[in-house]
Amino acid sequence: MSDAIKPDAVKDCRKVGCPMNLVYAKVELAKLQSGQILEILLDDGAPIGNVPGSVTREGHRIIEQKRLADGAWSLLIEKK
Repeated sequence: MSDAIKPDAVKDCRKVGCPMNLVYAKVELAKLQSGQILEILLDDGAPIGNVPGSVTREGHRIIEQKRLADGAWSLLIEKK
């Protein structure tokens, strides 16, 4: 996670298979107000390949996508 950006919510979806990681992301985003930020932690491969595009198509904005030391990914999403 970027030091300058503090998420309003965090959801750890490592070890969660597709498409459930996207479902969890949608559930967490639904809890937030417009402009708030969700950090979602995803595994490499299909999860990081699919979730960013799906949430972007729904109108949300990807603020940051960063690979973590353990090989997972941190994705910061601003709710539309």
